Amino acid sequence: MTAISFPRVSHAGHRKLMNLRQLEYFVRVAELGSFSKAALVLDIAQPALSRQVRLLETELHVTLLTRNGRGVALTEIGKKLFDQGIGILQLVDRVSEELGEARNEPVGQVIVGLPPSYGRLLTLPLVKAFQQRFPKARLSIVEGLSAHLTEWIATGRVDLGLLHAPASNVGLDITPVSKERLGLVTRADGDDTESAPIRLADIAGYQLIVPERAHFLRRLLETQIALGGLRLDVSLEVSSVQSILELVGAGYGAAVLTRSALRASGRPADFSFRPITDPELTSSLCLAYSSNKQQTPLVKLTVALLQELMADFRP
Repeated sequence: MTAISFPRVSHAGHRKLMNLRQLEYFVRVAELGSFSKAALVLDIAQPALSRQVRLLETELHVTLLTRNGRGVALTEIGKKLFDQGIGILQLVDRVSEELGEARNEPVGQVIVGLPPSYGRLLTLPLVKAFQQRFPKARLSIVEGLSAHLTEWIATGRVDLGLLHAPASNVGLDITPVSKERLGLVTRADGDDTESAPIRLADIAGYQLIVPERAHFLRRLLETQIALGGLRLDVSLEVSSVQSILELVGAGYGAAVLTRSALRASGRPADFSFRPITDPELTSSLCLAYSSNKQQTPLVKLTVALLQELMADFRP
């Protein structure tokens, strides 16, 4: 790696030219190519973030980033600091974690991404178990569709996440943790909430409330229905699974969901679930994390914890 030199410091070296926080801010902005995206990841106001990076440039007497309408780009000297900055931050993280391990205390922060249906089921038990096992560490949880979580993991905003039916991605390590059948969900018409299976072709006869096209369920349904030479009868398009269930319960249509989505609603007895057959449709849930960066001991421990918790929610 090319060495990088900076102006000498006066006053016998008593003044530091940069601190680790400034370095982290600069690296995150460079990674994401945007001050606004980096501000979200770092949970800091964008003006404060921009001010810290400019202060770093002023103290080093160099221009590290060029600003344009699409975001930012690294200058040549910025590329050198970026390369070495990543190594410095990783070294600091490893030292901190090794010191914690020496005390048998996992430390640091891990950010976990969950799809909304599992967010409702897993957030409380995950927080409780995490705090009991790793009292010196910090846990953050974000919710989002699998397409969004995939991007967040790839860009470093999220350390690991649960993804529905993720597409092959060279930047992710993916481990299947569960598979769940999909079924037609309608408003319950009596005490029986479990009904006879229904053929996929017959789904076309129902007015459906479906999520947006970025959602794996929408893509799966449209693909399978099209293979049968049919079309979905979409009455409403709603992003939130919880809102879809509210509309189904109010009689506005039917939906195609998993049993875990009904459990997450807190009132599964209000709905009828008919497993889809011919062909059977399933939802695969996978654990994913970036394959492009070394996983910290805390991330590995959190992966194991999530796998334990997921075993309790398998249908």
